Amino acid sequence: MGTLILVRHGQGGTLGGDYDRLSPLGEEQARRLGAYWSAWGASFDAVYTGSLRRQRATAEKVAEVLLERGGAWPEPRRLPALDEYDADGILRALLPEAARRDERVAGLEAQYQAQAVGPERNRRFQRLFEAVMAEWVKGTLETDGFESFRAFQARVRQALDSILRAQAGGRRVVVFTSGGPIGVMVQTALAAPDMKAVEINWRVRNCSLTEFVFTPGRLTLESFNALPHLPDPALWTFR
Repeated sequence: MGTLILVRHGQGGTLGGDYDRLSPLGEEQARRLGAYWSAWGASFDAVYTGSLRRQRATAEKVAEVLLERGGAWPEPRRLPALDEYDADGILRALLPEAARRDERVAGLEAQYQAQAVGPERNRRFQRLFEAVMAEWVKGTLETDGFESFRAFQARVRQALDSILRAQAGGRRVVVFTSGGPIGVMVQTALAAPDMKAVEINWRVRNCSLTEFVFTPGRLTLESFNALPHLPDPALWTFR
């Protein structure tokens, strides 16, 4: 029986910065994960990352701590299929048509636009974004020019399948990816409806651990969104 651990990347750039670059807090989250694994003597047979900088940088920060403390770290294998969906592209492409068709979406957009900066504006954006993402999952709007949910789901599942087939036989594998792929993998393991993939995605914290055990033809969820390496809630983030 093998073990597969998914790590969501650390916090990305905030306050208008480059989201694909780890924030100082995101780097600290990753270093603490490395220290936690070092303390427990954790070892892995294989490491995978997506191609996004924030995913690769999280793995690099973890590796730095483990190697400094005498641990081992396999050379990471890069799989672009583990990359996140294009949230900005989905919103730009689908929001106008979704608002035209659905009064609820139009109302959420108006509420968001009317709110000045601050926590309430962020909450209103999240409600609007969730409504648009529901349309993306249902596939009822035109998606020419960007990845559909079905295509995203298929590539993540293909990546998952290739990892499990390559690492069969009781191996321990760690994958550094993003909330969207984690949502799809959990949804797949649970045989849950498609919308659950993005609902799960909303809850995945930065640098959290989601663990599965696997055998040929079977993937079982062991734990979700765990933060044993970050006992201080001040270090918990979602974006």
